[in-house]
Amino acid sequence: MIRVLLVDDQPLLRSGFRALLDVEDDIEVVAEAADGGEGVALARKHLPDIALIDIQMPGVDGIEATRRIAADPALSGVHVVILTNYGLDEYVFNALRAGAAGFLVKDIEPEDFLHAVRVAARGDALLAPSITRKLIDRYVTVPLGGGSGTGLKELTNREREAVALVARGLSNDEIADHMVISPLTAKTHINRAMTKLHARDRAQLVVLAYESGLVTPGHGPSGPAA
Repeated sequence: MIRVLLVDDQPLLRSGFRALLDVEDDIEVVAEAADGGEGVALARKHLPDIALIDIQMPGVDGIEATRRIAADPALSGVHVVILTNYGLDEYVFNALRAGAAGFLVKDIEPEDFLHAVRVAARGDALLAPSITRKLIDRYVTVPLGGGSGTGLKELTNREREAVALVARGLSNDEIADHMVISPLTAKTHINRAMTKLHARDRAQLVVLAYESGLVTPGHGPSGPAA
């Protein structure tokens, strides 16, 4: 059973999402909140698999709520999915940096919404390669700063190469083709890199790759080829 927490300041939207989720045999809405602070408290109480959080709310907004959830070791199993009216914007990027696993636009088709919840519950980032490329093109135009790059020293050359390809927006299959390995091996490299870099998911791996300087905007991997 996939346990879901809904956090949105608009009761009508919460009701709509709940109505979609409650009819599914494998999904259960365990709690609802009208602001980010309450949402974090309910996440600690119920330990949901997914927290669907509106990005813009009065008081504690979705970005801060995401940051608090991501910073709490007790909530490491909670995957935050940001809900937005605006598609890919700077707020979404800030939420991804804060630790969100992905984002959904509120006018998403019902079947796509349900599929996305199941994808997030598996621990996969809700960032298709096409979305990753848009994210890079629009918001990672200059080095973000704040990344020391020291964690990269823990990676093997193949793991560094895989991370760089993730940051370029390639899927696991595309990474496997590029590195001449199996998709399973590509996924293994990525998972090990996520563990070493303390990245919650693929979305944060993209951000870390740019912050660390492993990849620079408009270019491939920095430094010697891995």
